[in-house]
Amino acid sequence: MEVKEIKEVIQKILSKNKADDIVVINLKNKSNIADYMIIASGTSSRHLQSLSEKILEELKKTGVEDCKIEGYESNDWKLVDAIDIIVHLFHPEKRSFYDLENMWSEYLPKEKALI
Repeated sequence: MEVKEIKEVIQKILSKNKADDIVVINLKNKSNIADYMIIASGTSSRHLQSLSEKILEELKKTGVEDCKIEGYESNDWKLVDAIDIIVHLFHPEKRSFYDLENMWSEYLPKEKALI
């Protein structure tokens, strides 16, 4: 499955499962860690956990293996590592605090990226 197709699957899962404010950031010219970063908000810790597990489950069904969830202990943040796509799921307050959209939206050549 192509990276763009995986991105679309993740976006559909988030939308279908009522994630809020879904943002996709293209990282191809900004970092070597992934091709895309997807950021979304959930309404509760259970919602965040459910979203992360649903993404993992659906990706496995489509043949995307080796994905994992980080932040099981956290009540306000989850990360789904989908190999070439990183999905951050936040409570709105934490999302605002970390402001990843602003950090990654600025142009930063790969050579200058520290991550």
